[in-house]
Amino acid sequence: MMNLTRIALLVSLLAAPAAHAADPVAPQSPAVQIGVASFNLAWAGSQQDFDRHAAVCNAVSWCDTRPKRGPGGARPDEAAVKAAAQCVADTERQAGGPSQAAMMVPCNAYLGRNTSTPPTSLDYAAKLAGLQATIDKLIETQGVRVLAFQEVRSADVVKTLLGRYADRFSVCDAPHEGFQTVAFAWDRSLSREEGRCNVNRELAVSDDPNDPKARKVRPGLALELQLPGRKVSFLNVHLKSGCANIVPTPIYQARLLDDPAPACAVLNRQVAPLERWLDSTAKSSPEYVLLGDFNRRIDEEAAADIKPEQVRIDGSSALGVPKQDASGKVATRYLWQELADAGRPLTQVPLQAESSCRGFTGLDHIVLSAPLASRQAPGLVSRKTAVIQSPAQRIEPSDHCPRSVTLTF
Repeated sequence: MMNLTRIALLVSLLAAPAAHAADPVAPQSPAVQIGVASFNLAWAGSQQDFDRHAAVCNAVSWCDTRPKRGPGGARPDEAAVKAAAQCVADTERQAGGPSQAAMMVPCNAYLGRNTSTPPTSLDYAAKLAGLQATIDKLIETQGVRVLAFQEVRSADVVKTLLGRYADRFSVCDAPHEGFQTVAFAWDRSLSREEGRCNVNRELAVSDDPNDPKARKVRPGLALELQLPGRKVSFLNVHLKSGCANIVPTPIYQARLLDDPAPACAVLNRQVAPLERWLDSTAKSSPEYVLLGDFNRRIDEEAAADIKPEQVRIDGSSALGVPKQDASGKVATRYLWQELADAGRPLTQVPLQAESSCRGFTGLDHIVLSAPLASRQAPGLVSRKTAVIQSPAQRIEPSDHCPRSVTLTF
């Protein structure tokens, strides 16, 4: 007859597999759908920012700090360059110095086509009202809960533009030495933990690496959210303008990133920092969204028949971060093919046609990492929403339409 100890051991051994089989399976976190939008706010500051802008610009007769090209001219003539330089000097003197002038909107920013009559505080208030109404529409009718902003003065301005939703959203921005910066607003109910924002200052390259006083372009901004069961990141960019397309138009010349034009040289020097940022994010947060104003038609690049050996000047593989020279430039011709290489594939969210939207086309994009793209249903598209404004409005709220998409996380 077995003793009690041996019986107890036998019972425990026989019961162990059954108990293990009955263990509950860890539940999968349910899919969450979140509206995400990118919106360039076109030099959006506070009402006080505008009043200061108007006072300085009145004092300098609303001059233009950028030299103008004559009709049919490839570049500004000597007289135009001299006039712009004088405008810069006068504006800096009235503003209180170069650093103060850098934190002010250029005098021509809000003039539009009517340059004979300067805009007023009421005109600017109408611009802010249009932005607020547009953002309200994104949140109310499209369920947007994460918003990436470009060309905004500060987080305080974003809070004002959120209007009745200001108490529901958290906001962060990227402090910068220029008026324009990038910012995020997100519905704080998305996560039990507070979102984390990190500034990427590497993207804020200098317009002229040989001039320590030269203006720096906008930094990048990352938002990290802990959603149920997973961490996701959003990367907000506003890259250098003036080197946008590879297909020529009646207005814009086709330019590759190795083009000698100054704007292309600056955008070129943002490539390596952007690649490093994507690589670092992919390691810590494989599911991420890259969005914002790319100032580059990466949709044109993606649609073009670009051979792998054409991406870089030396014909080398586009895998990995390209080597930089002493100034930060890389041997890259195409932004999209450089970023979306086989080592870290990316997916552009295509745009659904939106006939009611006016403003720039092809500059604002929403891009998904491969792990996040794999979670989306087939046929995913983004849309543009027309900016709300009155027919007679003198300062349009923005020359960009917000681009949005509903993503599954």
